[in-house]
Amino acid sequence: MFSLDSNFVTDQRKAQAIFFARTGMAEYMRPGQEWRLSAGRRDLNLAPSIRVSMKEYFGPPRKIAWHRHSNHGLSSQVCCLNFLGPLATEPKLLSAIVGNALGIEPPTMLPIEEGPDGQPWFVGFEWTGRANYLNEWAKSALSATRGANATSADAVVRFQHGKTIETLLIEWKYTEKYGAPISADGNPTRTGRYADKAFAPNGPIRADCGLSISDFFWEPFYQLMRQQTLAWQMTQAREDGAERVRVLHISPKGNRALHKVTSPGLKKFGDDAFDVFREILVNGDDFLSLTTDEVFSKFLAMEHHSPAAIEWARYLKDRYGLLFESL
Repeated sequence: MFSLDSNFVTDQRKAQAIFFARTGMAEYMRPGQEWRLSAGRRDLNLAPSIRVSMKEYFGPPRKIAWHRHSNHGLSSQVCCLNFLGPLATEPKLLSAIVGNALGIEPPTMLPIEEGPDGQPWFVGFEWTGRANYLNEWAKSALSATRGANATSADAVVRFQHGKTIETLLIEWKYTEKYGAPISADGNPTRTGRYADKAFAPNGPIRADCGLSISDFFWEPFYQLMRQQTLAWQMTQAREDGAERVRVLHISPKGNRALHKVTSPGLKKFGDDAFDVFREILVNGDDFLSLTTDEVFSKFLAMEHHSPAAIEWARYLKDRYGLLFESL
């Protein structure tokens, strides 16, 4: 049963422990942590339908970094992959979900890159963009290490709506919460890297709000600022023909702690982190914050023609059912 009043993280740990026990994986769990798989069994944290393809996708030649706790049942990276990974080869269902999230007619999905089998994938993961837009890569590097040491989106999709090609960067949250500022050790580097890119007219953040780049050195605002700046730069470059690049933030409704306004300099704009961030953008419509339930629930309840889509919905309901009010 969906609950906003109980401890969200505790509820999710219990749910994951029950799921792993019910699906016959108890022997692979860490002793005393029934929601965390033992070292080397990250594969079992993924939906069966994507265990092989994701191992290959994250491997050479992309060499995408797995997050440190990818064997944890509460991993947001793994959660994102379980929701969106199967949709990489299901453009019809993906189109319906994207249209629902953006409030538009289902668009025509466009491929992002080739999957491990050489077929087009309509979702990409740990996306850093195709150029060093934020000067985060070493000058000698041909590309960033996706998923590590550079601004990246958990997922990316491209689509055509009418005559317009758009890109949507997706940031995925699960049980995260924030409070303290980020480490000050790297602030001179951060200031030099982002201060001239974040604010209008050279970036997405309003210049009339009395803010400085240091006001964003608190999570989740540091990440939000970098991703929105990446989206702005990708728009200016018309990356892959996109005339518009937006950011979609997806998080569970029950994770109220995630909405805390952590930066003292931003508290004057409101008491919800994502409403505040939208308020300080030149174009607020370029950032959307929706709940996991809002984006996906209606599609989990439907009967899909594709056997793969039916399997996708069944797995998500079984494992992440607490994230949905109607299930």
